[in-house]
Amino acid sequence: MRVELIAITTYLHGDGSPESLAEHAGRVCYRSESQGNRDAFLRARLKAGHESIIEHASATFEVSGISRACSHQLVRHRLASYSQESQRYVDMSDPEVVVPDAIVDNPDAFTIWSRFMEQVKETYQDLRALGVRKEDARFALPNAAATRIVVTMNFRELRHFFRLRLAKDAQWEIRQLAGAMLHLVKKQAPNVFEDIQEEE
Repeated sequence: MRVELIAITTYLHGDGSPESLAEHAGRVCYRSESQGNRDAFLRARLKAGHESIIEHASATFEVSGISRACSHQLVRHRLASYSQESQRYVDMSDPEVVVPDAIVDNPDAFTIWSRFMEQVKETYQDLRALGVRKEDARFALPNAAATRIVVTMNFRELRHFFRLRLAKDAQWEIRQLAGAMLHLVKKQAPNVFEDIQEEE
């Protein structure tokens, strides 16, 4: 899995940071002037549950090497924008796949897995050789097929995403993805995300 923060909101005033934009939105709500302590102001607003002010800032991530099973969970978060690698147009004759540790660590399971993946490749290649278009041959591909996706979420939706997907009972792959995303965005907006932690 590879997760890269490729864009983040820039505010055209002050220090240009997304947190300064959130402060500005909050100051409009309260008709107050900055007292020079943006960090305390933001933390107080978020603690009080006033999260609309962070909807004005967003982050964009490019994610690769996650399974289609993981991306299906990701796109359930509706307040976001997605651009995903298309199996309709991309040749998948030799697909990259994500293999769970539970299978890798079990020799018998891995033997079954490897045999199945060979069948998948052969089936896809045979269908393509018969003239079946990629958009139809892809029906033979498993959820394990790796994908690339660009995702943009505003900061409020990111907080919601992190609360759900960093929970102990979240599926391991999306939990790993959420942890990587949090690590990257927390560096850019520590006051917005400092209270979000991965559950032990």
